[in-house]
Amino acid sequence: MRSKGIKNLLIDLGGVLINLDRQRCIDNFKKLGCEHVDSLLNFYHQQGIFMQHEKGMITSAEFRNGVREMMRKALSDQQIDTAWNSFLVDIPTYKLELLLKLREKYVVYLLSNTNAIHWKWVCENAFPYRTFKVEDYFEKAYLSFEMKMIKPEMEIFKAVIEDADIDPKETFFIDDSDINCKIAQELGISTYTPKAGEDWSHLFNKKR
Repeated sequence: MRSKGIKNLLIDLGGVLINLDRQRCIDNFKKLGCEHVDSLLNFYHQQGIFMQHEKGMITSAEFRNGVREMMRKALSDQQIDTAWNSFLVDIPTYKLELLLKLREKYVVYLLSNTNAIHWKWVCENAFPYRTFKVEDYFEKAYLSFEMKMIKPEMEIFKAVIEDADIDPKETFFIDDSDINCKIAQELGISTYTPKAGEDWSHLFNKKR
């Protein structure tokens, strides 16, 4: 890692820990009849009801109703959830092991733009490993839909700093969005922007 004196890690979920498949999600929504979903689903900035769900402005039930209205179809909750969750692929085992190892040296936090439907799927399907569950990997998970804020809003970073009582200069943020990292840097947080699917464990391999 480039910065010395780091005590806290802020780690993003989508694209950093969990692999994503935007095209699979778009294809599945199109199969249900939503022709314009690709304009609403951006890897970094969701639009419309997808963004509202991510920011906790609408409930999962309201989100599903919004999808039904958008498609003008009587889709079941299960059909909608299955299509929506197909965005998510998996968290490689080596990354789960890395998180556990990092907790021995750092205070590790999750900071994610996510929604209640995705978070439920991730907790049930992506984080369980051996005897470990999501709460074993992080000191605390900061989630946009619970906080009613989303990255890259500066307020979400300030809220995390205050709630966790951490010093930005002792904090390292890993996020796959350049703009999210830029905002964090403005608060004095060191950052790294991995490429999609990157094994970023090299950040922690150098002996200090």
